Amino acid sequence: MKKLIALLTVFGFLTFGIANTAFAQKDQKSAEPAATEQATEEVAEAPAATAQAELSEDPDDSINQSLHYTLKDKFIQGGAVWMTPVLICLILGLAFVIERIFYLNLSQVNSKKLLDKIENTLNTKGVDAAKELCRDTKGPLAAVFYQGLDRYDEGLDSVEKALTSYGAVQMAKLENNMTWISLFIALAPSLGFLGTVIGMVQAFDDIERAGDISPTIVAGGMKVALLTTVFGLITAMILQVFYNYLLTRIDAIVNDMEDATISFMDILVKNKANK
Repeated sequence: MKKLIALLTVFGFLTFGIANTAFAQKDQKSAEPAATEQATEEVAEAPAATAQAELSEDPDDSINQSLHYTLKDKFIQGGAVWMTPVLICLILGLAFVIERIFYLNLSQVNSKKLLDKIENTLNTKGVDAAKELCRDTKGPLAAVFYQGLDRYDEGLDSVEKALTSYGAVQMAKLENNMTWISLFIALAPSLGFLGTVIGMVQAFDDIERAGDISPTIVAGGMKVALLTTVFGLITAMILQVFYNYLLTRIDAIVNDMEDATISFMDILVKNKANK
């Protein structure tokens, strides 16, 4: 189920990103002939259009629209060769973030409530019923408790070893795919810097071919080259925020599991003493 959600998320982001880029390029290409044909008419109708725009323009809509089209325009200016890998890093990184958020939400349980249920079941129905309760409860904490109850007849030392070893396995599962997110955090700005360096080299090649250090050539080439770094840094910052959020969630779950495990051992010791 988790892999299916991750694959669907990746597919959705890829589809949206590719479609958005394609529409942006199509709009830019189709706008050029139309702009040439309407140049004369716009000159004649400029005063009336300006007056009408001042009356009907919505400031909020124009700000949102300008931001949307500005991002698409800057993405296209940066070049598909270097901007697309940065976009892929963002899409894949967010896909892993969403998968981890779903997994952590399913892993978090009310440990105090679960411990109370296990204690009542042990006192009234025995170990087998407590194991059945843990088997029917989702989350890594219930799985750890099940392994401990499965070795209850072997003694408390065996139970403690099982809790320690299987708890480490469950903690490792909580951190699964976090390395991929950290990889995209490091990779996105690196790709941006690489695109910037290559763009600067191309700008100097343009200067060499022109035989003149024209401000237009230098400024245009540098602007395009630096766009990849800008988008790479933005991607890294977005993923870094989610990465730190996930680490905080994992630490909270791990601490809760450790405290609950100690309480679980106390329950088993008390149950042994009562027999």
